[in-house]
Amino acid sequence: MSDATKPYPKTPGGWSAVRQHLGTWGKPALLALVKDLYDTAAENRDFIQARCQAEAGGGDVLEKYRRKIVEQFFPTRGEGKLKLGEARKAIRDYRKATGNLPGTVELLMTYVENGAKFTHEYGDIDERFYNSVESALDELAALLRGEARNIYPKFSDRLASVEQMTDGIGWGFHDFVADVVGRLEEEFAEPVATKPGQVTSVAANTEMAAAKLRWEKIKAAKTATQK
Repeated sequence: MSDATKPYPKTPGGWSAVRQHLGTWGKPALLALVKDLYDTAAENRDFIQARCQAEAGGGDVLEKYRRKIVEQFFPTRGEGKLKLGEARKAIRDYRKATGNLPGTVELLMTYVENGAKFTHEYGDIDERFYNSVESALDELAALLRGEARNIYPKFSDRLASVEQMTDGIGWGFHDFVADVVGRLEEEFAEPVATKPGQVTSVAANTEMAAAKLRWEKIKAAKTATQK
């Protein structure tokens, strides 16, 4: 029996059993299996293509996953179905396939922006909706405080726009967004501590200072309109 026609394990054993079995296969059989998976479902194709282009991480691959998110809020045709689980899964699948951090931050930002835009246009939604968007914002903020700290300035204006867009939305949603965005602005306004011998990027600090100034102007304008 050739490698390509070997049957799958009949006894259950999870990934360990499958891995052991696949270890006996040759390259042609493994490629045939991947080809079968590729042809089976669009989701598989997207994942395999993203993995093969992981180094790039952006461009067409990122846009394909971004569209999966936007489609749940503002589809090309009809009304948004708000299958939020599918939109969040697109973010997880992208990160798992590519490991690309900036792209993952972009997708989380896209999710939060579209959630904010949806409730801004259609009014109050429900608790499930707001919990999901808040969870995505929390995840986004955690990345910007940690692994993605150096790209925060690229997202500061978009975060401030989300805060403005949600003004007046109920369910405590605006308060949550304003708190997260405000804390990020305050944290990034703090001087960046450096280790001995470590050089702090002047450009990065300048961008952060500019982001802080923009946020202060937004808060001042908002305060003026409330008087």
